[in-house]
Amino acid sequence: MSYVVLARKYRPKNFAEMVGQSHVVTALGNALTTQRLHHAYLFTGTRGVGKTTVSRILAKSLNCVGPDGQGGITATPCGVCPACTDIDSGRFVDYTELDAASNRGVDEVQALLEQAVYKPVQGRFKVFMIDEVHMLTNTAFNAMLKTLEEPPEYLKFVLATTDPQKVPVTVLSRCLQFNLRPMPPETVFEHLGQVLASEGVAAEPQALRLLARAARGSMRDALSLTDQAIAFGDGQLQEDSVRQMLGAVGRSHVFALIEALALSDGATVVQTIDGLRQQGLSAASTLEEMTHVLQRMAVAQLASLAPDPSDPEAADVTRLAQLLPADQTQLLYSLCLHGRTELGLAPDEYAALVMVLLRLLAFQPPAARALDAEKKSPELGAVPPAVASPAPPAPARPLATMTVRAPHAPVAALPVVDMDQAMRVEKNEEKSPPALYPKGKSAIYLDDLPVRSMPETTAPALREVTPAPDPSDGVRPQASAAQPSPSLQGDFWHALVVDMVKAETVGALVRELALQAQLLARDDSAAPAHWLLRIENASLTQGTTRDRLQAALAQHGHTVKLGIEVGAVVDSPARRLAAAATQRLREAEDTLRQDPFVQSMQREFGGKMVPGSIRPLPV
Repeated sequence: MSYVVLARKYRPKNFAEMVGQSHVVTALGNALTTQRLHHAYLFTGTRGVGKTTVSRILAKSLNCVGPDGQGGITATPCGVCPACTDIDSGRFVDYTELDAASNRGVDEVQALLEQAVYKPVQGRFKVFMIDEVHMLTNTAFNAMLKTLEEPPEYLKFVLATTDPQKVPVTVLSRCLQFNLRPMPPETVFEHLGQVLASEGVAAEPQALRLLARAARGSMRDALSLTDQAIAFGDGQLQEDSVRQMLGAVGRSHVFALIEALALSDGATVVQTIDGLRQQGLSAASTLEEMTHVLQRMAVAQLASLAPDPSDPEAADVTRLAQLLPADQTQLLYSLCLHGRTELGLAPDEYAALVMVLLRLLAFQPPAARALDAEKKSPELGAVPPAVASPAPPAPARPLATMTVRAPHAPVAALPVVDMDQAMRVEKNEEKSPPALYPKGKSAIYLDDLPVRSMPETTAPALREVTPAPDPSDGVRPQASAAQPSPSLQGDFWHALVVDMVKAETVGALVRELALQAQLLARDDSAAPAHWLLRIENASLTQGTTRDRLQAALAQHGHTVKLGIEVGAVVDSPARRLAAAATQRLREAEDTLRQDPFVQSMQREFGGKMVPGSIRPLPV
């Protein structure tokens, strides 16, 4: 006797053997028990979830006569009567299956409907099953509408499709629709274990988990892959052989990549990917496996669920969840998910994989980047904490030159720099502009300028402004903006920058430097005057940006020499403009909510304001 593949050998013969579709089994079982039967059923779902199987079981339930030939409509077909055995073998006269993928024209549908006028020959009901019904032409759909709406009492329609969006609504409205869901990997894993136990095939649990994930919700795919894995492993299912067959990347490589990213170790990331290239493992599979692990890490971080003790990967997932912050876990998950589309665009998929993963290191927030730098350079000492509250003003005093330990590192206070020591100009010498962060140092060196000491200023505190939720328009995104407290230096710098932007004196990178900077101190007694700015992003000072900003200030009547340091910025024109925009948006939303016409539309027609669709008028 020829070998029967597992997908056909273990196809369910009754509703009790159905796996993962309890919602459909329960509904159909109750309908058959109470004999509240619809004349047309539509089963939807992805491939291999049991649409055709449910159709055959339903046909057997309608036509089963029991072992003694005296039975009626039942939710538990016997499987031994002539109707049940003939339907299983595909030779029951009153059960007709039409493949709409190859018989999609109006002639084929009319030929099928011509049989509807004849009563059943052998069974209790005629059952017409049309598979992949969405492939029918519009003319074919129109030809069957009348019969589908009012068929004879002995005729039942069963339609199946993987794409219900292509089925006309005129057909959908005439059918009772059931959506067969993709099966979760845990359900597939358990069923594969039962099948292999019946077959007497030894299998490692991790190998079955790989097959369950590779099936992507389809039980038929899982059984077909299991057949292939048995042949590949010479009668056994081992993790290494299954992983090799699927071309799946080992979780050890995935764990190594995530750990290297958590430690900001770009060299290890590149070396690990080079190892994947040498082993011929798929870059797309690497990103897919990483998304699985990152999803479990996010659940462990935010849901606080106890790990499954039977899962050998639970300990590694828990360890990585504690190592990588929750926000970076979400960012890396998004990068991996969207990075899969970039692999086909790049000339080398492994180079694209490197770029996708290194993107996380490039997008790290300033605080995380400073912490990583502190971990790698312990000799620098601990990074001082960020400003928690404004410090009281202090009298003028000369201070030593400030050295910033790492880019974007938070600063404990807004110190005063003795510019006489920090900046010395040598007009008779031609010097090339010093580079940011010279080799071996982490301080930003400014051009040598003669600047006097100036009084210390304090950092203005931040005030959080959170719009109140509106119960009338549903859930709104929580918007918050950092509202800087007013200060003399901040007011002066904000007004000056806004004037320069409106006059188009500054543009591109110079405009961003002015908007993102905070004015710490001014010494207008010297000629030229000396101002000290603070920025968070050191890249804004590249090239001649500072000199161009000085030239723009000169056009507005301020001939100054600028000093720039890197640190925490709490009061900049950009922050003030963002806070003002948030306030205008909130006022616009409040105005619309209080409008009588809008209120009447919400009250009488159930209207809602779509979040994000409101824009304030330009000022």
